[in-house]
Amino acid sequence: MTEWTAADLPSFAGRTVIVTGANSGLGLITARELTRAGARTILAVRNVDKGTAAAADMSGDVEVRRLDLQDLSSIRDFAEGFTLSGDRVDVLVNNAGIMAVPYALTADGFESQIGTNHLGHFALTNMLLPVITDRVVTVSSMMHLFGYISLTDLNWKSRPYLAWPAYGQSKLANLLFTSELQRRLSAAGSPLKAHAAHPGYSATNLQGHTGSRWGSRMAGLGNKVMATDADFGARQTLYAVSAELPGDSFIGPRFAMRGPTGPSPRSPLARRQSTARALWTLSEQLTATEFPL
Repeated sequence: MTEWTAADLPSFAGRTVIVTGANSGLGLITARELTRAGARTILAVRNVDKGTAAAADMSGDVEVRRLDLQDLSSIRDFAEGFTLSGDRVDVLVNNAGIMAVPYALTADGFESQIGTNHLGHFALTNMLLPVITDRVVTVSSMMHLFGYISLTDLNWKSRPYLAWPAYGQSKLANLLFTSELQRRLSAAGSPLKAHAAHPGYSATNLQGHTGSRWGSRMAGLGNKVMATDADFGARQTLYAVSAELPGDSFIGPRFAMRGPTGPSPRSPLARRQSTARALWTLSEQLTATEFPL
């Protein structure tokens, strides 16, 4: 059987897809390929100038809209651009993320990694759900294997901050969010699907923004020695966006970092339904959003 690639994408003509963090890395390639397949693609980016530059290299129906996932007011403004106008969204791709950065807070006082990677996308998804028609795909990571959700200290206020465990927590949160979202969609009788994907280890600019000279050097070496290219990483997301899959699928390379695209294993902690429900409740409280269906 021939390995699936972006060339196998079906037509997305007449469909609207939002990709967060679409001005670089995996998000850029995801947006580019969906546009090539005929989608109306919304590049949801914090830096509009960079988004506009990225859009200039895409041929098709591309829009650039500002979205700062570290600011709930920005998320609300972005979502209302669709919900108040009744503009339909077929697919939401929660792709944007930061990795192993020094301790910082979002505009709303969240630790920046859990705030950007999980809480921002949690709020965005709930705000957009009434106009989404097909699926939500959230980009996680195999680093979720090293994650642990602290429901009593999600934002690292009472424990020493550790950049990599904080990243792992945020990526584990992505998977728990996906599972609980699918459970709620199914319980509501909604046909929408929630999926997650991970790129394996792909060379992108994400690894170069750790804020640590040593960390950036190690990431650069890893990119040269072990990493696949960003097209391979984005392939996993594109498959989750387009394939007929059961709800709560987790897509990635068969052998963690390489291999054919397909279902990927998740950690026991990522399958713990009680944690998924508790994290959802906590996330609702922190973001002042809730499941709308």
